[in-house]
Amino acid sequence: MRKLLRHGGYKPSGRGKPAAEYLLGVANSGEGPGAINLAVDLCNAVSLHSGVPISVVDLDLAESPLRLAVAEPGSGYVFNALGQTIDLGGLLCLHDRHGPCANAVKDAQRTKTRGATTTVMCVMWGAHAIASRVAAAEAVYRELTVLAGATVEAVDLVAEA
Repeated sequence: MRKLLRHGGYKPSGRGKPAAEYLLGVANSGEGPGAINLAVDLCNAVSLHSGVPISVVDLDLAESPLRLAVAEPGSGYVFNALGQTIDLGGLLCLHDRHGPCANAVKDAQRTKTRGATTTVMCVMWGAHAIASRVAAAEAVYRELTVLAGATVEAVDLVAEA
């Protein structure tokens, strides 16, 4: 995953490491990430066990068109309710009409789920080298989501060159 994050020049370390590594650290501390909502909790569980970072975006808050692209130098966004920001320069991100909104490190606060969320898009961040791990994570996530009573639809996103 770190190799994927480095693709556009991003340096994945410290607070900028892949989200799955962060979840593992929290789990090893004995704290656990805490319950958020079903969509996020399922993604966190699958991410923790697979090592695959997963973004959860509220599709009612993200505005089309959606695309994958490396963020421009100097770009960033607020990623939590405290107003903390992440520097996204060189990081592969999901973008909506307003700019980057999710990546394998931290998702944007403006498109995170909330109490009224009904439709989400989960992005599993992977690379060819871990394609089988990503496919297994997707299958588990899909099964758990359907068992919970939600509808799942696969969408393929291709990164811009």
